[in-house]
Amino acid sequence: MLRWSLAARMSWRSIRQLVRCWSSGARAPLPEGPGFKEFLSGTTATTSAVPQLETTPYLSHAAAKGLGRNRKVYFDVYGCQMNVNDTEVVWAILKKSGFTKTEELNEADIVLVMTCAIREGAETKVWNRLEYLKGLKNARTRKKSLPAMKIGIIGCMAERLKERLLERERAVDLVAGPDAYKDLPRLLALTDNNQTAVNVLLSSDETYADVMPVRLNQDSVTAFVSIMRGCDNMCTFCIVPFTRGRERSRPLSSILEEVRQLSEEGVKEVTLLGQNVNSYRDLSEVHHFGRASTDEETHMSRGFKTVYRPKRGGLRFADLLEKVSNVNSEMRIRFTSPHPKDFPDEVLHLIRERPNICNNLHLPAQSGNDRVLERMRRGYTRAAYLELVDHVRDVLPGVTLSSDFICGFCGETEQEFEDTLSLMERVQYHMAFLFPYSLREKTVAHRKLQDDVPSAVKQERLLAMVGLFRRGALKLNKEQIGRRQLILVEGRSKRSDQFLAGRNDGNTKVIIPAYSVPEHRFSRNDKPIVSGDYVVVQINDASSQVLKGTPLYHSTLSEFQQLDDYQGSMKLFK
Repeated sequence: MLRWSLAARMSWRSIRQLVRCWSSGARAPLPEGPGFKEFLSGTTATTSAVPQLETTPYLSHAAAKGLGRNRKVYFDVYGCQMNVNDTEVVWAILKKSGFTKTEELNEADIVLVMTCAIREGAETKVWNRLEYLKGLKNARTRKKSLPAMKIGIIGCMAERLKERLLERERAVDLVAGPDAYKDLPRLLALTDNNQTAVNVLLSSDETYADVMPVRLNQDSVTAFVSIMRGCDNMCTFCIVPFTRGRERSRPLSSILEEVRQLSEEGVKEVTLLGQNVNSYRDLSEVHHFGRASTDEETHMSRGFKTVYRPKRGGLRFADLLEKVSNVNSEMRIRFTSPHPKDFPDEVLHLIRERPNICNNLHLPAQSGNDRVLERMRRGYTRAAYLELVDHVRDVLPGVTLSSDFICGFCGETEQEFEDTLSLMERVQYHMAFLFPYSLREKTVAHRKLQDDVPSAVKQERLLAMVGLFRRGALKLNKEQIGRRQLILVEGRSKRSDQFLAGRNDGNTKVIIPAYSVPEHRFSRNDKPIVSGDYVVVQINDASSQVLKGTPLYHSTLSEFQQLDDYQGSMKLFK
């Protein structure tokens, strides 16, 4: 198996040398993460003289226990839902080692910044934040009565910009990549003696399956559950394979254990997370879950292809989705981010059959032009993508769709961009994540293509995409006026305590007034609406981003589905 763990890149002697260098403050060359050749060949650039060790030698739980000494950690989180989940993994690890968490930055002994490297804008936010944190740290140092504040950069940006962070900027005390979170107790211990600590090496098998995340917001009725890490797709614009490594899936039993625990804690909605979530493939527990064959080939959507050969064996995403949806029929299930290539019919049919799997899909298109899609190495054409959309809507009537789009990718002409606009208009998305292209080092686009679309043109195209999307989303949302929807109430509205906010099955935010409604459809007894309640709502207003409605009565997923099925059958009867 391909290994990018610490030991796969280095001998035990070089490991000791690296530790001594960083402990003494000396500058040593940092080992590089995987390059493009590793993804294509399936081999590393190691020689037979380098031992292929199995795991990074982290401190044991017993050795790490107590290292925290009740020091207060403040988490500053940027980026996607995966970063939120990663932070919960980090907090679980540090909590076991005796650290405490604070919500007050000025009280923090340690500030850990969870970073994102997907786009330049995300990194710019972190650099600006880092300047502010350095000022706080210097002010804390002048107060000799308080212990020194330590600043750590963790996550994707840590792997990508390790040299700049540690050597040129001298901005932080600690740098830890996405696969080094278990090493944080040791790394933080090194910083106690004013040493700089680093571990940015990637692994081919780390999934944190043995770490039960501790939620940052224990009161939330929704939660994220990581099911896999890394990505093998190698889209030319994307840095993820180089900051998070190759795909590896967390064992199904570990995922089910976490979902069951969340259900027992009162969580009403879980979102399954991964860089390419629906390519999930667990090879570790096939026989345990009764799968007869381990040699079945991965089936992709019609007209889609990949840079890698079809994979064989293992429990697939449909297996996982079926098991997770069985944990609690009153717990909603969502998943993100998928790739359009991995939507076999068994996944679509399962969504149709299970009321608690939300009828809402993310289908990232990125572009609507075949030449741009080819330069992006997306593995499909515009026609194949549209055929998939039509098929999805045939199997799942009423499905709500979301997507990702990039404008201004290398060489994109005005006509090619117009094809993206026409695709957006043709499909009609309820939600879209729209970005101007930003060049990322290490990617194929950085090495082989030219970022030749001017920034001003990118911004013009972005505004055109945003305007088109909002007009379409407003039209779709206004079509909901007069309809009844079931929403999961998540808490108070950000704008007023007199209103509550929740989300419908399609993941659109719905705002309702905060007052009591009947306990169920035929009840005369009212009760207040609180977080975690399912409430039937009559939609009476809409914008491009939110719906507004009147709460009618409390319900459950199963009861609302039965009523929906009954009303649908009555329409057919008429």
